[in-house]
Amino acid sequence: MRTRELAEQFREEIVTLRRALHQVPEYDLDLPKTQQLILDALEGLPLEITLGKELSSVTAVLRGGGGPGPVVLLRGDMDALPVAERTDVPFASLHPGMMHACGHDLHIAGLVGAAKVLCAMRDELAGDVVFMFQPGEETTGGAPIMIREGVLDAAGRRADAAYGLHVGASSQPLGMWSSRPGSFMAAADQLSVRVVGAGTHGSTPYRGKDPIPVLCEIVTALQTMITRQFDVFDPVVLTVGRIAGGTKENIIPDDAFFDATVRTFSEVGRAKIQEASIQLVEGLAAAHGLQVEAEYRVGYPVTVNNEAEFNFARDTILDVFGPDRFRERPNPRCGAEDFSFILQEVPGVYLNLSACAAADPDAAADNHSPLANFDDSVLPDGAALLAELAVRRLAR
Repeated sequence: MRTRELAEQFREEIVTLRRALHQVPEYDLDLPKTQQLILDALEGLPLEITLGKELSSVTAVLRGGGGPGPVVLLRGDMDALPVAERTDVPFASLHPGMMHACGHDLHIAGLVGAAKVLCAMRDELAGDVVFMFQPGEETTGGAPIMIREGVLDAAGRRADAAYGLHVGASSQPLGMWSSRPGSFMAAADQLSVRVVGAGTHGSTPYRGKDPIPVLCEIVTALQTMITRQFDVFDPVVLTVGRIAGGTKENIIPDDAFFDATVRTFSEVGRAKIQEASIQLVEGLAAAHGLQVEAEYRVGYPVTVNNEAEFNFARDTILDVFGPDRFRERPNPRCGAEDFSFILQEVPGVYLNLSACAAADPDAAADNHSPLANFDDSVLPDGAALLAELAVRRLAR
C-alpha cells in the first residue's frame, strides 16, 4: 500500500516529534508549546490552518486534487495528565508533575504523519481532509468547543465521516488493532451528594442528626439499586471514589459527602440512572429526617461507532495489515472519550492500537500510570491507517 510506504518514509520525523512532545506535556485547554510543535511540523505543507480561539487547537484542511467532494475528518488529541513520570526513557517529561501518560503524544505525531502522507498523495484525493488537533480530552472536553468553533465545517461543508485512534500501553500485543461496532466506550457522569445533619457530641447522638450512617446507607443502597433496577445486559457502573465527613472520632459532624463516577453504555441507561439515583438519595435522606444536596453532572456521552463505518475500517485494517492484526472487542470499554461528541454529529469510528512496550501486555502498566510506556514503533502504522481510511472513504 502506498500509504504504508510513505508513512515509513516519515518514520524518523514523526518519532522525533513524538519524543519532543513527550518532554513538554501540557494540561487541559491551554497548550502553547504543544501547539507550536504541531505548527512547526506542518510548516510547508499545502494546508489551510486555523487556530482555536478558546483553546490551543489546530485545524488543518487539505484540499484534494479531485475538486470538491466528500470530507473526511481525522482527529488526534493533544493534552497530557497531572502525573509525575516514573519511566526511564531518555525523553522523559521536563515538566514536573506532568506526563503524557495516556499516549496523546503518539496521537499527535501519528496525525502529523497522516497529514504528510496525504499531502504527498494530494492529487489522488477525491475530496478534502480535515486534521483536528484537539486539546482538553482529559478534562473539560475540548471536542465540544472545537465543534462550536466550526471544526466539522472547516472544509466549507460538513464532514461526511470521522476517524480517530487511541493507543494503549497494556492488555493487547504490540501493533494489534481493536474496536467494535455500536457502543464502544462508556458515558462518564458524576454524582455528588452532601447529607446535611446537625452536629453534636458523639456520646449523645440523639441530640443531633448524624449524617454519616445515612451517607453510608445511601452508598450501599445505590449499589443494590443497580442490581435490582437495571438490565444486566445494559450495565451501569457506579463507583464512589471520594467520601468524607467529620473531624474527630467523638464529634458528630454537621454534614458528610461523597463523589461518584457513573458509567453507562446507552442513553436509556444513562437517563434512568440519573433520575433513579437522585430519587434514591433524596428518599433515604428524608426517611431519616435529614436534608440532602444531590447533583448529577452529565459528562462525556457514550462513544458509538457507526456500524457501516466500523465495517469499512475493519475491512481496511484487514486489507492493509492482515487478519492477524485486528481483534473485534466483544464488550464496550468502561473508559470515556470526548470523541463521542464528534460521533454524535458525524458517522465514524474510534479505534484502538496497542503501543505496549512490554513483553507481557497483561503485566504492563496501563494508560494513566506514571510507569506507562508506549512503543513509538507503531507510529507509521497509525499514520498509514488514518491516511488509508481517508483515501478510501473519499473515493466511495
